[in-house]
Amino acid sequence: MNSTKIYDLICIGNYTKDTIISPSGIKYVDGGAINYAAHAANQLGIKVAVVTRLAKEDHRVVDKFLSYGIDCFFTHTATSTTMMLEYPTNNPDLRNLSVASTAGSITSKDVENLHMKAAVIGSSLRGEVGLDVIRTLKEKNVFLGADMQGFVRVLRDQKLIYESWTEMESTLAYLDVLKSDAVEAESLTGEADIHQAAKIFSQVGPKEIVLTHKDGVLLYSGGEYWEAGFFPQILNGRSGRGDTCLGAYMAMRKSMNPSDALIWAAAVTSLKMEKLGPFDRTIDDVLALIQEKYQSGPALLKHKSN
Repeated sequence: MNSTKIYDLICIGNYTKDTIISPSGIKYVDGGAINYAAHAANQLGIKVAVVTRLAKEDHRVVDKFLSYGIDCFFTHTATSTTMMLEYPTNNPDLRNLSVASTAGSITSKDVENLHMKAAVIGSSLRGEVGLDVIRTLKEKNVFLGADMQGFVRVLRDQKLIYESWTEMESTLAYLDVLKSDAVEAESLTGEADIHQAAKIFSQVGPKEIVLTHKDGVLLYSGGEYWEAGFFPQILNGRSGRGDTCLGAYMAMRKSMNPSDALIWAAAVTSLKMEKLGPFDRTIDDVLALIQEKYQSGPALLKHKSN
């Protein structure tokens, strides 16, 4: 893969063909962390590209990226990663995951000839994007974010389960931004309190911790906590919540400080959760929600670390 363009953000990870089971029924969706992150970042007006692997039969996903102006560096594989996501309740933090097939691993060769200011790693399970990719990106002096779901989840007999991660400290040392949800944070740090878990993550290396939970998102940066709520009017698009949040955060960090980027990420995520599939609203929609919900009051809270 080679390109002379310089991208604001490249999203790296495999597309997933998702079956989503929730109290509202069964739905089939083109998913994957990079799918949600890339579309969110692109809607916010930056130059985005995707590095992914998928079956030729699912090439419509590439076509959709291109139609939105998102460049896609893809590898066709025998099968796409196919995932089932079961939400037994209306709590988006509680879900059961299984994988029937995978599209294999992205390697350093897939990114070494690409040029970017920032990158986000959004994989679905351990082994999809390895430490070799992370090292190659940091050698390029890239502002790097990663979602912990692709490192803490391990595939065992088609079930995705959480397992300890021996390379956690060596890997996190390369990151500028770490994103986790509450369940993943407890699995990796042993700490159920999300504030303490965020602080533990930061002690390993990442300067900014973005931690989503059912009510909103927590940011830990510079010894301070910032919290922003989610305000979806309906909850039809819970899958892809954290991926959208990270994509929007990384997009806005290009021009904003962490706490301002957090507000945008929370607002984008709130709107995304109203609809199945990737975020497709306008900047004006996001601004309207920010003005309504995040300009004052308890929607955005700041407090110092103890």
